[in-house]
Parts: sequence; structure tokens; C-alpha cells
Amino acid sequence: MKKPVVAIGLDAADPVLLETWMSQGYLKNLQQIREQGAYGRLTNLNYYQAETPWTTFLTGCLPQKIGYWTPLKLQEGSYDVAVIEAYDFIEYPPFYALGDDYRVAAFDLPQSTLSNQVNGLQVLAWGAHSPQTPSHSQPPQLWQELNRHYGRHPALQKDHGDWWDKAYLNRLQKALLTGIERRIAICRNLLRQEKWDLFLTVFSETHSAAHDLWYLSQSGHPLYQHKPGGGYCEDPLLAVFEAVDRALGEIIAEVPDDTYTVVFSTHGSGHNTTDVGSMLLLPEFLYRFSFPGKAMIAQGKPGSSPPPIVTSPRRKTWTGEVWERKYEPNLIKRTLRHFLPSKFHQYLDQFLGTYPEDLLSPMQLQKQGHPLFWQPTMWYRPLWPKMKAFALPSFSEGYIRINLKGREPNGIVSTAEYDTLCEELTQHLYQLRNARTGEAVVKQVMRTRQSGDEHQAKLPDADLVVMWQEPPAEVIDHPNYGRIGPVPYRRTGSHRPRGFVSVNGPGIEAGSTFLESHAVNLAPTILELMGVPIPEYFDGKPLLVKQP
Repeated sequence: MKKPVVAIGLDAADPVLLETWMSQGYLKNLQQIREQGAYGRLTNLNYYQAETPWTTFLTGCLPQKIGYWTPLKLQEGSYDVAVIEAYDFIEYPPFYALGDDYRVAAFDLPQSTLSNQVNGLQVLAWGAHSPQTPSHSQPPQLWQELNRHYGRHPALQKDHGDWWDKAYLNRLQKALLTGIERRIAICRNLLRQEKWDLFLTVFSETHSAAHDLWYLSQSGHPLYQHKPGGGYCEDPLLAVFEAVDRALGEIIAEVPDDTYTVVFSTHGSGHNTTDVGSMLLLPEFLYRFSFPGKAMIAQGKPGSSPPPIVTSPRRKTWTGEVWERKYEPNLIKRTLRHFLPSKFHQYLDQFLGTYPEDLLSPMQLQKQGHPLFWQPTMWYRPLWPKMKAFALPSFSEGYIRINLKGREPNGIVSTAEYDTLCEELTQHLYQLRNARTGEAVVKQVMRTRQSGDEHQAKLPDADLVVMWQEPPAEVIDHPNYGRIGPVPYRRTGSHRPRGFVSVNGPGIEAGSTFLESHAVNLAPTILELMGVPIPEYFDGKPLLVKQP
């Protein structure tokens, strides 16, 4: 028998943060939803934790099965990295592609696809953070109709900025609050159109806010004491979450009594320990590992007290700030680089020369139209063929690729040397220390292959995955390779492998709890509530309720 379900995702909403705020009397609708139904914590992969959660949710399968790890892919037989965007869903379709027997409305799901097996409507990339899919809909005219009637989401593709840009942070908060109001109106209208078998939507505003407003809210972040005054409410991150909480109340008010409601998050947020480490410190460390005695970026002075945290960057962007710290032995060129805007650095290279083997500048990459011009990992790309191992671009953990003979076009590491190099790198990584605290900066180094002979198509591109410790580090020391940093922090919030789920509806006992389990179990749980058969290929199983 069919049973309708309304499922609402809160993108990157962290359960620890939510539970803290609920205990303090905030987020009253979420608290009520929790008290009146079943609630539980979810876990997720502690690697590729920014790139995989939504695909895992949408397919009901783990990355090992579908072979999708990140929207960035090293092209086979080359050193080129391509942006492939969302999983193609050819082998494993979205779980809500249920055919003609079920009416489904899927609104603004991140990293999904339009499916011809959905009987209803689909709208993608209306306001999602990092949607990894075009802005389009089924029926085709619906996306434009929603924009015409309700307005565009003002933060779509405009929620990427820097923590020191006060004007950007103010614009972002206002854009997110406006987007929430428009999202409420769209969802309420869609729910009034008919009684859907499944209505599925996701609030992206919680994700964008957690990235950029984190340090303005969370006192444990190193930048909290340096936050700018004036122009902000007391806690702008909380303000966005309170707006989402009010939105939940208004949307759920439209839901009939016989409907199950599922409110969930596939992953959470915390202090950003990944951006600086994965995008900058790791590629520079691997360069120094391959070329002992040399440095390319942010060469510091080991053994001395590090300079204060960078709180007043000179450049408009993090990319510009980091590029300014490129090592330059020519004193005249180094001085001019410091004072001239980044766009003029290319002319310094033309007139004063470059190294025979040098980094590829972000300006060069941008001129070539490369979408990852801003990631320092890509600046080292010309040097990868001569390095033993190099860092791949990342949105979360650090990803290391061994320059393996027979796999890479100019591989220099034999399969017989693979294990030894992986172990050597791992031990060196564990020696990295936060120069401010003396504590280790690497929590764990994980191998994705047992040997260099493993070449299965569904393995990730990285051979080693580096997971970083708390607190965030922006200046590190190594006994052999010196100091890197200090450098400016980038986004102040990043992801954690934890989420939550609340389920309300017929037969769900108030105050009951779910046994903690993996977020891959969300899709089969929704299908079971609907009375839909669960595909045998799913890795997930329906959640089990524990009595209060």
C-alpha cells in the first residue's frame, strides 16, 4: 500500500551544532520534530567526505560500488584533471526514479540528474550549493517559470568568497535569507498542487552558511577573536539556521496528517581543517619531498616562533594571497611581486624570466579557461611528471597520487617501489607538526590500494588519502623539509562525516530513537516508508527504530 513521504534535507547541517542550539532553546521546530518522532545520528565516510555524501544518498550505494569519488577526475594516460561534475547515474539511478506508479516531486537536489523514470517534476540547480549539474527541469519550462514567478535564488553560484571580505559575507547572508523565503514559497506551492507519493527537497543555505559564516559563530575557530565588528547580527550562522527552522515549520504545516516526514542531513560541518592543508600545504610538501632543498611557496623559517595569524590579507582573493607567497630568488622581482597586483605578475615573468621548471600561475590557468585555476594543487601540474608523488585537487581530504610507471605517462616509481614509497610518505606525513602548537597535523593516512598493481576502474584516483587533525593549521613544520607558511585561512567551515535523521508519521512513536547507522541507509528508509520495494543492489538497509 502506498504511503506518502515528504523528505527535506538540510545540506551539511551538523548534528552536534543543531543539538547544541536546540538545547539552548533555538530551532524550536527541529526540536518539536525530534520530540514527536524518531531521531538518530548518521555516520558517513571519513574520506572523500565532501564529495561523496549526496551521491551515496541518491543511489543508496557506497562509492566503492558506483566508482564515483569526486567531480574531479584524472584523465587516464595523462596528467590532466577534468571536471566531470555529478555522477552519471547510468548504472545506478536516483532512488526516487520510481517509474509510472509513483508521483514524485524532486526540487533542487544537489549533484543529481534529470531522470526519465520520474513521474512528476524535477528541478535541479535552482539554488543548490555546488550543484554539479546544469540549471534545468522536467518539464523543461518549469525552472524558468519558477524563476519568473518567485525570483532566482540570489546565492546560486555566488556563494564562494573569502572570510576577510566583509561586504561579501554581508551579501551572502542576505542572499541566503532571501533564498530561504523563496524556497518556502515554491515548496508550499508544489505541495498544494497534489498529494505526492514522494516530495523531496534540500535546503542548500545551511551548506553555504557553514562554509563562510562559521568563524563568525563558533568561538573555537582560530579566527573567531579576529572577526570584524559592525554590520553583523550577533551570530549570522545561527540566523540562517533559525530561518531554515522557521521554513521547516511552514512547509510541514502543508503536509497531510497521513504523510511521513523525514528531515535529514547526510553530512555535517566543523572547523575547516582541509582547505589549506589539502589545497596548499600538501602539494608544497610533496614538491619538497621530490626535490629536497627546494621550495616553491610559503617558505618559512623553522625553529622560530611563527608570525601572527594572517588577519588582514592584501589581495582580494585567497588565490592571490597564496600566489604572492611564491618563492622568488630574484630580489627585484620578489619586491615587485609583493607590491604589484597579481594580474601584472605575468609581465614580471616575461621581462625578468622564470625558472626552467616553474609553477603554472593561476593567471595562466585562468587564461586557458581551466576551472581549477584557483587551486594551488594545479599550479604544480608541470612538475608532476618529475615528482615521485603529487597532490590531486580536492574539496576535502588530501589526495596523493603516486607517479607510477606503466600507469602515468612519465611514471618514475616502479610497482616494486610502490609499497615502500607509500610507507615512507606516510611516516613523513605523520611527522608534520602545527608550528603554533607542536601537535601533529595529520590524523590518519589511508591507502586505497594494497599494491601498485591494482588498477580497477572504480578505485579513486588517489593512492593515499590524508585526513587532518583539529585545530586547523596554516603553518606547519617538518624536520627534513622545513616550514610551510603561515598562509591565510580559506573557508572557515568544512565537512564532517556525521548527519542526522528525524522521522514523523503514522506508527512512529514520539521520543523514539534510531540506532546510529550509515547515511547510505536513508534512501531505503524512505522507500520502506513509502511501501516501495527496495532494490537488491542497495548497500543500505532501512533504519531500525529503538524504543524511547
